[in-house]
Amino acid sequence: MGKVVPHSLFSDFDIDLFKSGKHFRLYEKLGSHPIEINGEKGVYFAVWAPTAKAVSVVGDFNYWLEGDHKLNVRWDSSGIWEGFIPGIDKGTLYKYKIHSNNHDIKTEKADPFARLCQVPPHTGSVVWNADYHWKDKDWMGYRAKKNGLDRPYSVYEVHLGSWKRGEDDKFLTYAELAEDLVAYVKEMGFTHVEFMPIMEFPYNPSWGYQLTGYFAPTSRFGKPEDFKLLVDKLHQNDIGVILDWVPSHFPEDAHGLGNFDGSHLYEHPDRRRGYHPDWKSLIFNYGRNEVRAFLISNALFWLDQYHVDGLRVDAVASMLYLDYSRDDGEWEPNIYGNNENLEAMSFLREFNETVYSNFPDVQTIAEESTAFTGVSRPVKYGGLGFGMKWMMGWMHDTLEYFKKEPIYRKHHQNDLTFSMTYAFTENFMLPFSHDEVVYGKQSLVYRMPGDEWQRFANLRLLFGYMFTHPGTNLIFMGGEFGQTSEWNFQKSLDWHLTEYPVHSGIQELIKDLNHFYKSYPALYEKQFSPEGFQWIDYGDHENSVLTYIRRGHDKKNDIIIACNLTPVPRKNYQIGVPKNGILVEVLNSDATKYGGSGLVNNDVSTTDTPWNGYENSITIDIPPLGLVVFQ
Repeated sequence: MGKVVPHSLFSDFDIDLFKSGKHFRLYEKLGSHPIEINGEKGVYFAVWAPTAKAVSVVGDFNYWLEGDHKLNVRWDSSGIWEGFIPGIDKGTLYKYKIHSNNHDIKTEKADPFARLCQVPPHTGSVVWNADYHWKDKDWMGYRAKKNGLDRPYSVYEVHLGSWKRGEDDKFLTYAELAEDLVAYVKEMGFTHVEFMPIMEFPYNPSWGYQLTGYFAPTSRFGKPEDFKLLVDKLHQNDIGVILDWVPSHFPEDAHGLGNFDGSHLYEHPDRRRGYHPDWKSLIFNYGRNEVRAFLISNALFWLDQYHVDGLRVDAVASMLYLDYSRDDGEWEPNIYGNNENLEAMSFLREFNETVYSNFPDVQTIAEESTAFTGVSRPVKYGGLGFGMKWMMGWMHDTLEYFKKEPIYRKHHQNDLTFSMTYAFTENFMLPFSHDEVVYGKQSLVYRMPGDEWQRFANLRLLFGYMFTHPGTNLIFMGGEFGQTSEWNFQKSLDWHLTEYPVHSGIQELIKDLNHFYKSYPALYEKQFSPEGFQWIDYGDHENSVLTYIRRGHDKKNDIIIACNLTPVPRKNYQIGVPKNGILVEVLNSDATKYGGSGLVNNDVSTTDTPWNGYENSITIDIPPLGLVVFQ
């Protein structure tokens, strides 16, 4: 094996783009790349370490000895060290040994651009190129239609390590998930899956939200090409893939990005802006050009190399506010004297503009929990440019309402109706995510009041209300069959519960709701427009009944929804309707196949009796803790 041979994949234009923060395909240049020079095979290495006085590649090929394979620093003040090492190939284990100009600090770091990492708790990088022949040409051709904001978007949120375990409680591999998970998601009718972070992370209890390998799918479940297979199989079965993406913070692990070259390279140097008190982690320096290029390159990498259909951006609120989770004196105002992080806002706008200009048929989704305006408004109109935003207020208010005993609900009906006062200020996704079933919050079904029958009736009603409320939907795994215990990342979901009718009934309802959502344009064509929703009556507090209309482009597709939020059946209940004719019940959460009591309606004819401000009305039976839908 030879010494380091001077070589570069960078042009002068690449360097200019990098310095200005506009190089968004850095994964093609930085990192390790198996190549051939003058007929000799080897690996080209490149790493950004501007404070270094020396950088060596150490690994299993040189007994981890510093100095044997020193990289060459570029002459253009880019801070990039690079070189070609002949005689090594794919599968080589390595790190960078960095000797800093800053107090002679020495660090040993994993490659920030590595395509594969060792299986944790090992921390080395692996030279890799994930050769794969994609078979999802059809999906990639029509996914713009599947991913549009006027299309059904029903998301199944999955933690790969605990969705299901194999024999001896082992993780399922990507290849096994490509069979089991894909078949299940297709059977259940979800349009998309969202994977909690699959980028390499060292610490299982972080659930993947403390990343160290930004360009590597975690090796816990297999190789990068195996993850491509999983994405490919989902696409071949008409299912989109969303990845959780974490540009908000990163851990201080010794092999990670922190103090990378003996300096604050990736993190903000001011601890008030560079350290996250909630997660004991570091915050990116969004004002540094090269860091912005790193992050945006990473976003494009997953969309480009892994055919991903969307990115759900984690913890956006923590990025937007300088005083997020900080007391007085622990933060510094911006140049205008307020608490907005102008650099983070600028970064998010550039991220969204770059994603949509390169991949106009994907979506970005913000997990943003505050009243910050314009999160899903286009950048050109002053917004942050996301496609959608999680509707955290709706989630909180709805769960607060549903946990109340029905006898008290008449005093809190505005908890449910309040969401319609702001439902169209953003493109909202309604989330019942993993965060709602951990840390003592209990499972969704055990947050419901009453005996077993009432708990499950409440849960069916909750999901029915969710799917008929304006916006798109997300359900965390286990919720779809009424998992009774809180989510535990260390073990499989309790699949045996689906053998019991109350649980299989919930599962059957979710399956039908997904099919229903996709089959009725009134539920998705105008899901982000006030034209798509109209109250019939939100004021019947005494009976705890809500009635409303959902509309699409064609009036003949309008549907009418009635919710009874008490266990008392509402017989012969009169509601106004916008036109005369015969209405057919198309969904009833109280059907016996779902575990309900079976109080259903035959076809209903309108009368010319005015009601609720309409000239016509119908009389229906609304089942106990039930939702009915008519067309």
